[in-house]
Amino acid sequence: MTTQHRLVAVLIAGATFLLPSQANAHFQMLIPDDDMVSQKESRTINVDVRFWHPLEGHGMNMALPAKFGVYVDGHAQDLLSSLSPKKTEDHNGEKRDTFVASYTFKQPGDHVFYVEPAPYWEPSEETFIVHYTKVVVNAFGMEQGWDAEVGLKTEIVPLTRPYGLWTGNVFQGVVKVNGKPAPNSQVEIEYYNQDGSVNPPADPMITQIVKSDSNGIFTYAMPWAGWWGFAALHHDEKKMKRDGKDYPVEIGALLWVKTYDRR
Repeated sequence: MTTQHRLVAVLIAGATFLLPSQANAHFQMLIPDDDMVSQKESRTINVDVRFWHPLEGHGMNMALPAKFGVYVDGHAQDLLSSLSPKKTEDHNGEKRDTFVASYTFKQPGDHVFYVEPAPYWEPSEETFIVHYTKVVVNAFGMEQGWDAEVGLKTEIVPLTRPYGLWTGNVFQGVVKVNGKPAPNSQVEIEYYNQDGSVNPPADPMITQIVKSDSNGIFTYAMPWAGWWGFAALHHDEKKMKRDGKDYPVEIGALLWVKTYDRR
């Protein structure tokens, strides 16, 4: 190998370490212990709030969110005071700072839970991360309000009802930023590998990638049962300061849906 070839090889190897890895995708998680509450069930659910790598099971410490609430029947209710801090063990055996909240349903209809986390500083990317996240829970069989827009800076508005989904169903949503459809958005998709039973054979299998069309609409079919997270990522027009320097802010529109196998 010539000196020139050695130099090229070294540059290529070095560049490999600088490329962003989809395996390191961060997901704000908002997971209720029930997404369809019937008249015969308990009216109280628990909602798990964490910042995680859903498939790999690696956790990050989460600060108290800026906002946490539920949108139902055209009104938003502040639930921030209902959050309780919790130490949650990730798949590496590390205890991470997460939150949990309880909520009791008082009326039928679709309840859109949402969270705006405090900005998370990611030193490896020199970027702040803010993922505006939603999950829809149906109460007492009244299917109304699942496509409501909360009014977040960026959000995914479902075009497919985001509950009552069978494994293999196709899900569609429209990505919006500042209330307007965001065409050609990259949408990352990950499975919540809660018990660690899914072992991807290669890194590209960890995070699935689709793009929205010219109207901001994306489509994906969930291949097995469980919770699936959709994350449409953009950069905010504003930057945040850290140690006197401006840094970019990644804003994400996230939505969680659950699929079920037939019995």
